[in-house]
Amino acid sequence: MKGLPSRKSGLLRALRLSVSLRVAACAAAPLGVRSFLLALVAGSALVSAAPPAQAFEIFGWKLFGGDEETAEAVPDPTPYAAAITVTSTNEDLKKDLEGASLLISQQDKPPSGEAGLISRALSDRERLVAKLYADGRYGGTVDIALAGIPLETALERGDLPDQRPVPITISIDPGPEFTFGSVSVTSRSSDLSTDPAFWGLQRGEPAESGKILTAERRMLTLLRGRGYPKASIAERRITADHSSNTLDVGLVVNSGPRARFGVVTVEGTEVTDPAFVVEQAMLPQGGVYSPEDLARARKRLNELGIFSSIRFVEGDISGPEGLMPITITVSERKRHVIGAGASWSSTEGFGVEAYWRRRNLFGRGELLSLEGSVGRIGSNSIDEQEYSARIAFEKPGVFGPLTSFSTSLGAKQENPDAYLSRTITYDAYLNRQFSDQLRARAGAEVYYANEEDVFGDNDYLLVGIPAELTFDNRDDPLNPSKGIFANIFAEPAYDTFNSTAMGFVRGTASSYLALDDAKRFILAGKVTAGTIVAPSVRDVPASRRFIAGGGGSIRGYAYRNVGPRVNGEISGGRSLIELSGEVRVKMTDTIGVVGFVDAGNAYEDSIPDFSGGLKVGVGAGLRYFTPIGPLRIDAAVPLDPEQDDPDFALYVGLSQAF
Repeated sequence: MKGLPSRKSGLLRALRLSVSLRVAACAAAPLGVRSFLLALVAGSALVSAAPPAQAFEIFGWKLFGGDEETAEAVPDPTPYAAAITVTSTNEDLKKDLEGASLLISQQDKPPSGEAGLISRALSDRERLVAKLYADGRYGGTVDIALAGIPLETALERGDLPDQRPVPITISIDPGPEFTFGSVSVTSRSSDLSTDPAFWGLQRGEPAESGKILTAERRMLTLLRGRGYPKASIAERRITADHSSNTLDVGLVVNSGPRARFGVVTVEGTEVTDPAFVVEQAMLPQGGVYSPEDLARARKRLNELGIFSSIRFVEGDISGPEGLMPITITVSERKRHVIGAGASWSSTEGFGVEAYWRRRNLFGRGELLSLEGSVGRIGSNSIDEQEYSARIAFEKPGVFGPLTSFSTSLGAKQENPDAYLSRTITYDAYLNRQFSDQLRARAGAEVYYANEEDVFGDNDYLLVGIPAELTFDNRDDPLNPSKGIFANIFAEPAYDTFNSTAMGFVRGTASSYLALDDAKRFILAGKVTAGTIVAPSVRDVPASRRFIAGGGGSIRGYAYRNVGPRVNGEISGGRSLIELSGEVRVKMTDTIGVVGFVDAGNAYEDSIPDFSGGLKVGVGAGLRYFTPIGPLRIDAAVPLDPEQDDPDFALYVGLSQAF
């Protein structure tokens, strides 16, 4: 039973067929008697079977997945053995059909009972039909037999022979490849092109169903972007001509009325002030409807960190102005958060950190944080370890939705080889988001430091006015494949203890380039430069001087061990240059390798004189890609080591190095 019953058949008539006809169709059913729309939808949803979850454990804690996922027991499992035959010389099509078949891909997961097996076979036939449609083949057949019994007969009988595993044969004749015949696009709006070629529907081209779906999505997306939220495909006329192997397509698009944003209301809040949600969404009431405005509103609300889900419900368009009310439906996240992390390197030792956060403190997105960390665990004495504690408060929307206020009080002990520093810092900032990519902050800082270094034991009390500007258009902050990150920081400061004025400037920029469409080969580069304007190095607190080396600087060298020296001891400098380059290669979906070169140095003067040259470190690393970012293991060798530098260094962390 090949082809359609008649020379021409309007496929839309299949929509009026009963559900029972769809279930009990012949095993060798011609594709034309099925609903073209159902096949289009199924074809657009075809995905390969998901790989089994990967396990990941560290220090005995299972973060996700498992070595052996325990499958739920299936009552009355019915094993089977399936084989597929495709009468075609097109090897790619054969592979696609085999990949689309559930009977083939899920043989190791027996269904429940004979009814479950018959149901899987019915689903498989729809998937295979959809795959043929996606390849532009509308005159083929799909035959499925279970233990020699045609699928529709097995469905009528409701049982199968006792043979186990049940032998299943899948025979597919793809039939000829159809091309587009007459194609027409009719629009009830002047805002839409009616040229089929503009939408990728060209007469004589392969009539793949995906092209029609793509064209429809593009039409509706364009109309929504022009202020028509209720745009729809009003009519779809699709006819297959088996005598000429062509597919005639007629699409009628209805834009619906143009809309403007109406009243915005909020549902689902428990603690959060609904008026605050409306303010942060910044939907322009009375403005022309725009999906981009909705996307920006969603992003702003997500960035508050207080909602687990956000949904925009579009109401009916009414009135002469075409106002459409919007309901923002949210679900609030848990308000208390506790977290912990760890890091390790062979030069900086082992470190742990933990935090407690209270979200939505007063119902308008406020965040209170308590943070603490211990570093260089395993040092000879507790005094050699590093500590930090910090309490911070953030309040969004202080001067409009795009501004926020943040303040913090922190204490820290740092103990690299170059110095011992104990500091207390208080700061307060106003933050401003200028766009999705550009943000800035400015404020005030009081910085007390008691330090022991090559210049002796000194106290400093700096009062400064810091400012910072950041541009970031990376596609993924934890694992970027394209985009640019750039940051510049500046702070004029005055040391009230020693009556010394000084200024700090530091900038960094990184860029990323994928060499292939799959983003498996990525080049990454980073440059950092800084200067301190001060009478001399010793007038600057050691913890604020420029000293290079370590995991976030020049890998391979000891932490903060690269820079000017006094009597063989690191003193730090007033200028800095750092350069890094990486080649990142993704070997599989979960494993990647990296080769890198780092170079840099710190210099005594405010302008680098390169008297000490550039220290270079080279190395390679492994990446294990997890749902929360790549786990990074790097090994680096210093090419010009000095006192206290290791022969090589290892670094472990989460996310790429930069």
